[in-house]
Amino acid sequence: MQGQREQQGPGDIHETVGAYALGILDDAEATAFEGHLATCEWCAQQLDELAGMEPMLAALADLPASQGTPAIGESLAARPSSRLADRLVDEVSERRALKRRRSFYMVAAAAALIIAGPLTVMAVSGGDGTKAPEAHATSPAKQAFDVMTDKVTATDASTKVTAVVAMESKAWGTHAVLELKNVSGPEKCSLIAVGKNGERETVTSWSVPKWGYGLPSAKTAEAKAPLYVHGGAAFTPNEIDHFEVMTFDGKQLVEVDA
Repeated sequence: MQGQREQQGPGDIHETVGAYALGILDDAEATAFEGHLATCEWCAQQLDELAGMEPMLAALADLPASQGTPAIGESLAARPSSRLADRLVDEVSERRALKRRRSFYMVAAAAALIIAGPLTVMAVSGGDGTKAPEAHATSPAKQAFDVMTDKVTATDASTKVTAVVAMESKAWGTHAVLELKNVSGPEKCSLIAVGKNGERETVTSWSVPKWGYGLPSAKTAEAKAPLYVHGGAAFTPNEIDHFEVMTFDGKQLVEVDA
């Protein structure tokens, strides 16, 4: 056992704390120890440390024998000696100390992530909170757009906005990916699928930052890069007449035939 206490000889009642924690003392021994416990701060502290140790003792009981020493589980078949009780208590205490150290490291790692998180955001957002992160070249929408073969494109003569819509048939309807260029912000927009029956379905919607998307004369990579967004419509591809890119206030930026 670890801790500060006066040195005693064999049979010292202090050694009984392990057996008491295990619940292996007879009534007379337990009563005697409880009388001692009422006046011994060291034993009270040790007993408090060992409270609720049964689950860990159950795990220790499965440990194999080593170097000629019988397995702990085998020794529990009979009333353990004081030395065995101390061995059990020492092993449990050691495992608890290891668990506390592991818990500390996990908390420290979590704290590091919490601290690093805002720094990472600042790195991609520009400190002042006004710069959006650069669109990732391998975003799901961009990846889908690159492999889809059914694509239609159009440029509006008035707004100069260019849109390419890629489509693929799904069991539930149509998966559509939009590539949008030459659009300025700030703006909020939607991609609308218009059916041959005149019905309209919103495929997806997004916000355009003030610096825009797909602007050839832009000074930043974010503004030069096209926008890629995707979504779905209940229409099958052959039920769609055309797509419209609309602002939330009802302005049409570009129309693309299906």
